[in-house]
Amino acid sequence: MGIPLWLASGIAAWALARIVPPGRRPGWLAELILSVLTALLLGAVATAMDFGGWQEPDWRAVVFAGVGALGTIGVWRALSARQ
Repeated sequence: MGIPLWLASGIAAWALARIVPPGRRPGWLAELILSVLTALLLGAVATAMDFGGWQEPDWRAVVFAGVGALGTIGVWRALSARQ
């Protein structure tokens, strides 16, 4: 149950970031992939830090993955806006 929650957290972060138009590039698929991969990676890090788990849902892991995915999208947009 933990991994689907991490995926949902990454997709929710992507959907929330799509609402904010400034700095948004047309590459929505790249942002989605980046968000989901970041959420999965941070979910695994949350498991290593002993909150949550692969099969064990925990709200702290979901928040950790979601906020990390939002931050990654923000950095992605900031770096791509410089070009």
